[in-house]
Amino acid sequence: MPSNWYALYVKPHKEQSVNDLLVANGITSFYPCLRVKPVNPRSRKIRPFFPGYIFVYLDLDEVGSNALRWTEGTYGLVTFGDEPAAVPENLIHEVRRRVDEHNAAGGRQPPPMEPGDRVVIVDGVFQGYEAIFDADLAGQDRVQVLLTYLSKHPKRLIIESKQIKKKD
Repeated sequence: MPSNWYALYVKPHKEQSVNDLLVANGITSFYPCLRVKPVNPRSRKIRPFFPGYIFVYLDLDEVGSNALRWTEGTYGLVTFGDEPAAVPENLIHEVRRRVDEHNAAGGRQPPPMEPGDRVVIVDGVFQGYEAIFDADLAGQDRVQVLLTYLSKHPKRLIIESKQIKKKD
């Protein structure tokens, strides 16, 4: 059996240590992780793209399907029935591309809007209201918009960036 990529099921919050252990043992692994800008500066700045999983590239005939089951911090390979499930190479490439794209943007996707752009709130309590994009906020995907309601003076509203879209 030739070498393939496989998903390795890892204990919670052990992705990095398991990845380091695998690399030290000469096993090719891929730990897709994202750089984030948390609100709390003491929070983790790197988070797994797939919490609880990393990918390993190996030949199961050579290593054995149970070899990684006893590796510290793991539960073993993801299987269907008793057969380890191979992960397609093109999926690994796509995950790698997306993670690299996210991390190259400094840990966040750049906002598609500039201050002053008109937006529509598409989700939440203010769904359907029009607002003015004001700022992209530190933290995970939050923005500030100016919304006029109950008076003629706009009020600042902080919402998730996915709750707005640019008005055509």
